[in-house]
Amino acid sequence: VQLQASGGGLVQAGDSLRLSCVVSGRSHANYHVGWFRQAPGKEREFVAASTRNGYFTYYSDSVKGRFTLSRDYAKNALVLQMDSLKPEDTAVYYCGAVKEVSAPQVQLLVPESYDYWGQGTLVTVSS
Repeated sequence: VQLQASGGGLVQAGDSLRLSCVVSGRSHANYHVGWFRQAPGKEREFVAASTRNGYFTYYSDSVKGRFTLSRDYAKNALVLQMDSLKPEDTAVYYCGAVKEVSAPQVQLLVPESYDYWGQGTLVTVSS
């Protein structure tokens, strides 16, 4: 499985941005998927995750109500719609995938659970 993230850029606070993560090699429907972000000097942190086939979706408290993770089955891609962006959302955003986890509500929230990663896309939000 290979993941290719794109869609990052420089925006102003309050703007929207749409990140895409194209999955190749396998259908993402068979994988749990997630988005994480990493700001300079900080650890990679959880943003959003979706269980296999999209049954459940989880969000961090910092993005809940502003970000939406969805699955595009036609393009075999993951989409992260980011609205009402804030300067503190500035980071490199990574998409990840994992085939099996035993406790998705816990394991999908930590980067160590993921087997596959995209290369990251930079999001910069100016104030």
